Amino acid sequence: MTGAVLGLLLAGMPRLFSLRLDTGAGLNLLRAAALTFALGLAFLLDDPARHITAAVPTRRPVRVGLRVALVAPSAVLWWTAALFLIPEQARPPVGAVTLEAAATALLATAAAAVMVRFTNRAEQGGAVCVGLLAMAVLAPLLLPHRWTLFPAPSDPRWDGAHQAWAVVLVTAALAGAWSSVEPLRTWRPAVFAHR
Repeated sequence: MTGAVLGLLLAGMPRLFSLRLDTGAGLNLLRAAALTFALGLAFLLDDPARHITAAVPTRRPVRVGLRVALVAPSAVLWWTAALFLIPEQARPPVGAVTLEAAATALLATAAAAVMVRFTNRAEQGGAVCVGLLAMAVLAPLLLPHRWTLFPAPSDPRWDGAHQAWAVVLVTAALAGAWSSVEPLRTWRPAVFAHR
């Protein structure tokens, strides 16, 4: 909830303060809003009673699926509101920036699902947030110049970057779906075994 409110405040800054923005600034505000919303989604699968609810007859795919299904419609409405808060002259190409936002949100949710599967943590949202922020900061620094994920619309790498975002979206969806299925036997890497 906090991530959604902060994201809308970021997207609404031009209207709140009567700012004149160009497309690049509008794009950066929408990217910041999408990241803020995704940070909120990192807590979607937190369950303080996880060790108690593990014994209930409802299986993990149903529990995860219900949480995602309850959030998905409000996420679509939230993103629509965020887009309309950006003034029309500063609004970037809607399809491309929506792909980025969807991939970011799905990446946060999938990372939470992976942590649920491979750790005993009841509340993994904080760790997912740290990882997501680290990726957002390190990706532009570590990726080669020709592989940028955050180009401006006028940048010739714009189309290539959104092909990469499509790969991130599909990979996150597959990882999230795979992690939501309960394993046939309990296996944990040695790193997580003693937590």
